[in-house]
Amino acid sequence: MTNKTFRQFLVPLLFQTVLILAVPAQAVYTLLIGKSVILQTAPVDPYDLLRSYSQIMRYEISSQDTLRDLPGWEELPKQQPYGNDVTFIKPGTRFYVILAAPVSSNPSELPHSWEPMALSLKRPSKLPPNRVALQGLAQRGLIQYGLETYYIPEDQRKQINADLRGTRQAPFSQPQQLPPILMEIKVDAWGHALPIGLWAQVGNAANRQIRNYPF
Repeated sequence: MTNKTFRQFLVPLLFQTVLILAVPAQAVYTLLIGKSVILQTAPVDPYDLLRSYSQIMRYEISSQDTLRDLPGWEELPKQQPYGNDVTFIKPGTRFYVILAAPVSSNPSELPHSWEPMALSLKRPSKLPPNRVALQGLAQRGLIQYGLETYYIPEDQRKQINADLRGTRQAPFSQPQQLPPILMEIKVDAWGHALPIGLWAQVGNAANRQIRNYPF
């Protein structure tokens, strides 16, 4: 093999290797450096989601309707699908949702979720310590944050399901009264996020417990 042929073979190989390593390296960076943030899951029945290794989750901030009144909404590119009067963020648009930490949280209760405060096409260069910029991608009425799919080991999934079944069987667990499930994530300075655990209230009315399930 000549030097030229070797270089032609080596360069694509190195490029592919860098791409393969970049994803886990980014995840490790986010996990180590990122700030812990709590997100409220969407108002669906999340107790039916824990059925397989790969879980699909939606959040309150996944819906564009929850973001329309925020500062910065008008600056994002829009479109009116199917002649509808309601505008949506143009699919493929990347932007940032500025989240603010709750004022306080009671250790005996579920953590409070962070609140969306503003939207920005550009990543904010400076934010106060109690705020983060979470990168989102507009997709046909919904926003994706890279937090929609996550994986739970079988033993842990069985434990979570057992706890949640007990909650469902408790007297207070009417469909409209099911305690929310919260997702804990890490968000780094670039807006990348990684799910790191679930928070849930389990048990009956006389013995309610707050449980954290780290991934």
